[in-house]
Amino acid sequence: MANFLHLEGENFTIMGATRVASTTPTQAVVEQGNVAVLITGNNIEVKKLNLENGEVVLSGKFLNIKFGDPSAKKGSLVKRIFK
Repeated sequence: MANFLHLEGENFTIMGATRVASTTPTQAVVEQGNVAVLITGNNIEVKKLNLENGEVVLSGKFLNIKFGDPSAKKGSLVKRIFK
């Protein structure tokens, strides 16, 4: 399955997800194999989670989307992503 991101209104779909590392109302970290996607914003929540199909759908007001390497070995996941 191909990895892709789709933002439509207040829904953000991530295909090719292998793991949801963390979610809070202000951020979510979703891994796509060797890439971590950090989404920040407000009122973020998981609307749909199907890792068998690699699909994660988030809702909320999104401010930033950043990509990084989740396999770095030092510090917290967020620090590892943006080392």
